[in-house]
Amino acid sequence: MQTTFPRLDIGPLSEYKEDDIMISRFEDYLAEHQNLVFPHRHGFYHLVLFTKGGGFHTIDFNHFQVHPFQIYFMSPGQVHSWNFVGEMNGFVVNFSEAFFRSFLLKPDYLESFSFFDGDSNNSVIAISADIQADVVKLFEDLLVQSKKVKFREDIIRVLLLHIFLLLEQSQAQDNKEAFRNQQNPLIRNFQQLIEKNFIKVKQPGEYAEMLHVTPNHLNALCKEHLGLQAGAVIRNRIALEAKRLLINLDFTVSEIAYKLNFNDNSYFARFFKKETGMTPEAFRAKSANQSVKP
Repeated sequence: MQTTFPRLDIGPLSEYKEDDIMISRFEDYLAEHQNLVFPHRHGFYHLVLFTKGGGFHTIDFNHFQVHPFQIYFMSPGQVHSWNFVGEMNGFVVNFSEAFFRSFLLKPDYLESFSFFDGDSNNSVIAISADIQADVVKLFEDLLVQSKKVKFREDIIRVLLLHIFLLLEQSQAQDNKEAFRNQQNPLIRNFQQLIEKNFIKVKQPGEYAEMLHVTPNHLNALCKEHLGLQAGAVIRNRIALEAKRLLINLDFTVSEIAYKLNFNDNSYFARFFKKETGMTPEAFRAKSANQSVKP
């Protein structure tokens, strides 16, 4: 049984031990890092374009079948594992949180893309047939630029932004109603506030005050755009973090309860069972069994 829950950084995964950017063909990446089938947390942004292969991959405990011309995105902190079948081809890019910081005026610009909003349900995209060739060409250009010296990082940033914008534009065109819901500014601000404050701030009324709206208005918007009450959105984020921590066997359940700012272990256990349908210990045992399957 795996007894650690690794947090990966770019340097050890990069051919040149760089800390901010890594670009590779996915088949080469897999050959060098076969141990990454186990659940692990990334300390960086991570994206993979599949052009060939099968199997499945898991992001924050949601399972996705692998298909050619599928691309998945991960933000720092998300948990990931995979079980690929057959010959895998494609591209992988890892970049640090700081990689775009000096390049973009808006520090939260990447979070405006639906696939970087931290919700694993939005992390996997089937690329439309009409832009598949364009996306592959951009990834090939990234590989070429990764070997250059002058202006290398800025050109890589431009190419990545081109990929992000092309995909977001295509997603908006294919599903206009869903995209409209995702782009509601107050909902986006609410989700960003939860991401920054969920450990200490757990009540919808506190978030409504931060957003300068009434709790009833916030609740109505959440039900309209997310299909959930505001309190459920907050509880879902807390439960997700609890799951992420529970698969790290270095922490006891009591330590996790403390990390998540619960008053005591029993209160945390009741909360977790109500939100997930199982006790923290049962979830941990189930996750450990899944990790050791061939």
